Amino acid sequence: MKRTLFFLGGWASLGLGTLGIFLPLLPTVPFVILAAFCFARSSPALERRLVEHPRFGPHILAWREAGAISRRGKWAATAAFAVSIAAALFWLHWPWMLFPIAAMCISGTWIWTRPER
Repeated sequence: MKRTLFFLGGWASLGLGTLGIFLPLLPTVPFVILAAFCFARSSPALERRLVEHPRFGPHILAWREAGAISRRGKWAATAAFAVSIAAALFWLHWPWMLFPIAAMCISGTWIWTRPER
């Protein structure tokens, strides 16, 4: 049962990561890393395919080995936060417009304190 849940979680994460390729505010790499985590506990063959993938494999390995996020990834996350904040300031009213700002302050600080590779 536990293995099945990890397997389904891996596919759900991979699906969200795939959507992130097309939706600019949805991150791709964190979902692929989560998918690799889930597949490592349910399907070693699928986990191996992700780790050996030319685009996502290095990000997965960097995260596993050192909790590292690339500088390009950090800037991409910061740009996505900036777009979210601009949209919130344009479309949302007080105090709802503060939520994306708070999310960027908390998450952005965490992202920028991770090591780089």
